[in-house]
Amino acid sequence: MDKTININIAGTLFQIDDEAYRILRDYLQAINNRFKNVQGGHETIDDIEYRIAEIFQSQKGLAGAISKENVEAMITIIGKPGDFDHYEQETSAPTYATQRKRMYRNPDDSIISGVCGGIGAYLNSDPVLFRILFVISAFFGIGFFVYIALWIALPAANSDPKRRDMYGDAYNSVRSQTLQADGTYTTSYQTTSKLGNAFNEIFRAIGKVFYVIFRIFLIIIGISFVLIGFLTILSFVMVFLFKFPGVFSHDGINVHLSYYTDFLSYIVNPSSAPWIIALTLIAIFLPMLALIYWGVKMIFWFKARDGIFSLTGLVLWVLSLSALAIILFNEGISFAETGRTSSQNILTSTPDTIFIITDHKASDQKYDKEFSLPDEDYSLYMSDSTRQLFMPARLCLNIAEQSQVKLEIQKSSCGRTRSDAVKKAELIIYNSRISNDTIFLDDFFTLPAGSKWRADFLTVNLFVPANTVLYFDRQSRNLFHNEINIGKFKDNEEVSSKYDEDTQPWDLADKFWVISENGLKESEKTSLKPK
Repeated sequence: MDKTININIAGTLFQIDDEAYRILRDYLQAINNRFKNVQGGHETIDDIEYRIAEIFQSQKGLAGAISKENVEAMITIIGKPGDFDHYEQETSAPTYATQRKRMYRNPDDSIISGVCGGIGAYLNSDPVLFRILFVISAFFGIGFFVYIALWIALPAANSDPKRRDMYGDAYNSVRSQTLQADGTYTTSYQTTSKLGNAFNEIFRAIGKVFYVIFRIFLIIIGISFVLIGFLTILSFVMVFLFKFPGVFSHDGINVHLSYYTDFLSYIVNPSSAPWIIALTLIAIFLPMLALIYWGVKMIFWFKARDGIFSLTGLVLWVLSLSALAIILFNEGISFAETGRTSSQNILTSTPDTIFIITDHKASDQKYDKEFSLPDEDYSLYMSDSTRQLFMPARLCLNIAEQSQVKLEIQKSSCGRTRSDAVKKAELIIYNSRISNDTIFLDDFFTLPAGSKWRADFLTVNLFVPANTVLYFDRQSRNLFHNEINIGKFKDNEEVSSKYDEDTQPWDLADKFWVISENGLKESEKTSLKPK
C-alpha cells in the first residue's frame, strides 16, 4: 500500500499520497519563490492555497487520499508558476483601483468555443447578446469569419491567473460560484435573465449540432490527409526504392519514373546527386508526415505538446528546401544558354524517287535502362557499363524551291554560355550517309562516353522538291515519332510549317509517297526497289 501523508492546506486537513505530496510540495515551493519578494505576494500565496483547498475538496479529497492525478488536475486549473508572470508584473507596479482586464475565450461559459462568454466577461455584459449578434451577422457572411478569427486569436482562460485577468474586479464574485467536481465553474452567467438563459440553451443545442457536423467534417478532412500522405510516401518508396515499374508513372509504360534517380547521375555532378535525392525526399516526406499527423489529430481530436517537434520539422523542411534550391541553381547554370550547329549534304543528282532507310537502330544498342520525359516524345537509353546515353533523332520533311535534294543535320545543346553550348552540340555523335538515291539514317544519336546530358536534340531536315516520290522502310517511322511535319521553304527561308493530319508515321512502312504542300499522298509505284 502506498504511503500517505497528512497535510494542512488553508486550514483544511487532507491525506495525500507520497508521490502526489512531492509534486505538490515542489509546486507550492515554486509559487512561494515566485511571490515572496513581490508586493502583496503573501496574500497572493494565501489566496492560491485557498483555491487549492477548494479544488481538492471538489475532488472529494476529504473522503480519500489526494492522488498524483488530482494534483496534476489542480495545476492545470490554477496554472504553472510561469503562468503568473503577467500577474507578477502587474502586482509589482503601482496598484490602481480598477484591475486591468484582458480578453480571453471563456471555457466556463461556452457554447462552441467561449468567444461570446469571454467578450461578456471582459465587457461585464450578458454574453447572450453577443451570441444573438453573431447569429444575425452570420447570415450576412460577416459574423462567421469574425467569430473564427476571434476563436483563433483569443487564448482560452484555462487557469486562475487568466480568469483573474478576464474578470478583473469581478473575479472574486465569480469565484464564489458553485464549484463543480472537476474544478471548473458552472456554465451559467450571473447577470443573465431567464429569457437569456433560454436563448443560451437554444444556442447550446444548436452549437452541439454544429459541433457534430464540424467533427464529421474534420474526420473526413483528416482521413483525406492521412490517405494523401500515406499514398504519396508509398508511391515514392515503391517507385524509387523498389524500382516498381510504370504503374505509378505519368504515361504508363513509356515513362519510367523509377529511373529518375539513375538519370540524375547523367545530368549533375556525381557528388551532388546523392544530396539532391536526400534533400528531395526530405522536402517531400516531411510535409506528407505532417499531413498524416494532422489528419490523425483531426480524426481522434487529441491534444499534444508537439510545438517543439512541429517547429523543428518546419525548420528542417525550410533548410532542406533552401539547400536543394542552391544545389539545383548551381547545376541549372549548365542549362543557361542554348547553342546550335548544323551540317549539310547535297545530292549530286536529283532523282525522282528517294529511298529513306534506317541504318542503325536504337533497339539494337546495348543499354540498361530507358527513361522518358513526361509530356515529351523524347526517350533516353542509358548504358551503365559505358556511361553513354542514346537519344532519338527526329526527321522533318521540307519542300524546297530549288530542284536540289539537301540533307541537313541540326544539333542543339545547352551550356553555361552560348559558346559552351555550341561546343557541346558539336560533340553530338550521329551517323548518316547517302548512296545514289538512298539516304541511310540512324534513328538515334549519342554523346561521348561520360558526357552529361544537356537537353540535347538532333533534327534531320530533308529538303526535296515538290511532287518527289519518297519511299520509307518499316523502321523509319521511328524518326517521325508521333507526327509528320512538312515545312515549305522559299529563298532558303521557311514560309510555312504544318503537320500532316491525314497520314500517320505507322502508315509509311514499305510504301511510296508523293510529297506536296498538302502532305503525303500514297504513290502508285509498288515495285521499285532502292539501289
